[in-house]
Amino acid sequence: MRLAIFASGSGTNAEKIIEHFEVVGDINVSFIVCNKAGAGVLDIAERWRIPSILIDRQFFYHSNQLLFELHQQGIDFIVLAGFLWMVPRYLIEPYPKKIVNIHPALLPKFGQRHVWHACSSGG
Repeated sequence: MRLAIFASGSGTNAEKIIEHFEVVGDINVSFIVCNKAGAGVLDIAERWRIPSILIDRQFFYHSNQLLFELHQQGIDFIVLAGFLWMVPRYLIEPYPKKIVNIHPALLPKFGQRHVWHACSSGG
C-alpha cells in the first residue's frame, strides 16, 4: 500500500508515521503534500527521500491537478497529519474510507464537521 501524508507544519506526526511503516514494511509512505513553504515536513520528506509537493490554494481548490499527482504516485491511502485546509470533494470521492485525519482535538466537536463527515462516511 502506498500512503500520502498531507501536512502543514513541523511534520512530527508525519515522521512518526514514516518511522513506523519503515519497520512494518508492507505500507510505504510514498508522497508528502504540504501547503506551507518552509514547513518542517518538507525537510523530513527530503531526509527520508520521499517525493513531496508544495501546493497553494489555487492549485488545491481550483484544479484537480493534485488528484493527478496522487494517481501518478500510485497513492492508495491519505493521512491528514496536521493539514489545516478543508479537503475538497474531488479528493474525497476517489478515496472512499481511505482518508484518515489525525486531529489534535476531539472530532467532530472541535473540527471541520464537513471534512470529518466526508472522511468517515466515505463520501
